[in-house]
Amino acid sequence: MCPQRPCAGDFVRPLSRSAGGTPFATLTAASVAFQLHRRDAVHYLSLGGAGRARPLWQGRTMPFDHNDHYHRLLLRQVPRNCGTALDVGCGTGRFARRLARLGIEVDAIDLSEEAIAEARALSGRIAVDRSLRFQHADVTEVELPRKHYGFISCLAGIHHMPFGTVAALRDALAPGGVLVILGCYPEKTRLDWAWSLAAVPVNAVARLAAAVRGRLRPVSAATGRERVKAPVRQPAMPLHQIRREAAVLLPGCSIRRLLFWRYLLVFRHHG
Repeated sequence: MCPQRPCAGDFVRPLSRSAGGTPFATLTAASVAFQLHRRDAVHYLSLGGAGRARPLWQGRTMPFDHNDHYHRLLLRQVPRNCGTALDVGCGTGRFARRLARLGIEVDAIDLSEEAIAEARALSGRIAVDRSLRFQHADVTEVELPRKHYGFISCLAGIHHMPFGTVAALRDALAPGGVLVILGCYPEKTRLDWAWSLAAVPVNAVARLAAAVRGRLRPVSAATGRERVKAPVRQPAMPLHQIRREAAVLLPGCSIRRLLFWRYLLVFRHHG
């Protein structure tokens, strides 16, 4: 997964003053965003600059997950009459469970043994009915069945493995099957940074709204039990390189930017 950074109050020190005596806290929002990186900037601004040491929510992680936010978008890519699916890098199984509830038989794999154990515990009866099977495995080392799956998903996990792994996922698609990748990329260009800055205020509002909803409604047993966090890694491959390699390995695929530091790749196997 992509890294979930702490709130700004967890690491920001008071800013020094400029040579003219003007606090750097009076810099524009865009300038501060570049200094603090992505969504952390809006947390710092919400603290009123350097005069306060604690974040609005006392350092707790706000209940807004960028990958979960795009679940509905990904589910719209599932082909009709899809009977089998593979979720690569499933973590604790949230998206895999959503696929299984559509009546699809789902194989879900992850490199983290701890995450797989938690996924099985959270999935309860779905896993017992064998419509959802979790496996502790490295997708780069297992042999996937060829032309088998109607839908393959990989949420914020492709940057944990060589991008060429998509060739094995492509070959595992049945004719008419769809591969979707919700990927992360580092900011390298001005356009990357423009999208990043545009996401900062939207992300702040979304996190605040999620926090308020979380306080107003009871926490389900499954959500309350979920304590394991999937391993995180900074993405390294820039988006232009992702587009170039995908054009070779997944001809005809589409790639578009999404707001919360993500991109969506969709490949349809017409084989």
